[in-house]
Amino acid sequence: MTNTPQLLKGFRDFLPKEASKRQWLKEKIRLVCESWGFEPLETPTLEPLELFEGQVGEDEKLFFKFEDQGGRKVALRYDQTVPTCRVVGQNYQQLAMPFKRYQIQPAFRAEKPQKGRYREFLQCDADIFGDDSPFADAEVIALSLDIYRRLGFKQVKALINNRELVKDLPYPAIAAIDKLKKIGEEGVISEMKNKGIAENAAKGYLDLMLNLKPDETINIILKSLENYGFDKSWYAFEPTIARSFSYSTGPIWEIVIPGFESGSVLGGERFDKLVENVSGVKIPGTGFGLGFDRTLEAAEQFGLIPDIYSAAKTLITVFSPELQLNSVSAAAQIRDQGINAEIYTNPSAKLDKQLKYADKKRIPYVVIIGPEEIAKGIVTLKNMKEKTQQTITIKELPAHVP
Repeated sequence: MTNTPQLLKGFRDFLPKEASKRQWLKEKIRLVCESWGFEPLETPTLEPLELFEGQVGEDEKLFFKFEDQGGRKVALRYDQTVPTCRVVGQNYQQLAMPFKRYQIQPAFRAEKPQKGRYREFLQCDADIFGDDSPFADAEVIALSLDIYRRLGFKQVKALINNRELVKDLPYPAIAAIDKLKKIGEEGVISEMKNKGIAENAAKGYLDLMLNLKPDETINIILKSLENYGFDKSWYAFEPTIARSFSYSTGPIWEIVIPGFESGSVLGGERFDKLVENVSGVKIPGTGFGLGFDRTLEAAEQFGLIPDIYSAAKTLITVFSPELQLNSVSAAAQIRDQGINAEIYTNPSAKLDKQLKYADKKRIPYVVIIGPEEIAKGIVTLKNMKEKTQQTITIKELPAHVP
């Protein structure tokens, strides 16, 4: 008896229907980022462990790390910001500054698997390097809002704060306060106490956060978002946003979607010291990481994902083994006209079986080429949804297959 293969916990397969939805979202994000002038970047899946050590704060316990065959300590890509800082530090002389990049690649974290948390997940980042002004922060916040606007969301909200306002707070206090919405005030104070902070000090740190007021940087960002054309209901100063990354140095923000209960869908921050920490070169940076799975879940909840069919727009049937070459030739001509065309590969299958195959895959059109069609130089085009058919030439097909 052979064992049935199992997926590793925290990892997933995506069958064609789900994979198609993911491709739709990736393509939407790519198009919006490029419409703002951001360029694509890719980094390796595996990096030296030392690249990530000391950079992300208390979540270092989530690193997937091991020794390779050469005895080198390595880690799977924990996030995309730190590797990008390495790239910028190594290549800044040949990059036009400010350097605006987006990146869509998997990240790996040794999370405890649960709903919405996986050990491999797709991360979508966009950053600006080489500009320390709040106008750069405003642009990446505006870009993050524009992504959700162009996805079709009627209302999302950027909650914005500035880590400079709490620069005197110890990092453990900031990391605890970042969980305020999840665990409440008592939970935050308890967590700070567990980290060695005295109760009175913990209460003082929390009170300080709750009563923060916008500074000049925040006001510039808020005014810029208004100038970008976003309604004021789409953004606000939020003093309790803390962001737990230790490399955050300035403006920080999260995006939430009213009516979506799974938490924020995007988080961003300024990280002016990170490139220097990684490479020794002083280059400021600011940007965000978009939660791909949560965004896809929200898009599905609000009915924004289009009805995604098979990649093929047409199935080219094979009438009989003797006419297989005619179907192969027709499929090539149809593809040359820009229409995705799949051919049924078994020439001995009955036409009824081929039609059921197209219906199961939700291929919207079927092309039938029998002896009569060949004699007249035409094809029969069957609309699977409308249950109608017509005879046309292959050249006429683009006008009938949207």
